[in-house]
Amino acid sequence: MGGVDDIINKGKHLLDENRDKIEEALKTDKAEEVSDKILDGAADAIKKVVPTEHHAKVDEVRENVDKHIGNA
Repeated sequence: MGGVDDIINKGKHLLDENRDKIEEALKTDKAEEVSDKILDGAADAIKKVVPTEHHAKVDEVRENVDKHIGNA
């Protein structure tokens, strides 16, 4: 498991080193456009498999996630 732990630690290190750049990139118009497409697709896919009474909750979760990505 040492190899997996090393990869995880390297990923954490890269994240820490580039946190400002990553956060800035997540607040761009392009990130908003891409994230909206992904979130819409995911929400639509989920709605196909969950009962109708849960669709409002799916939309709520989608909106909450969207608030944290892009510049909306």
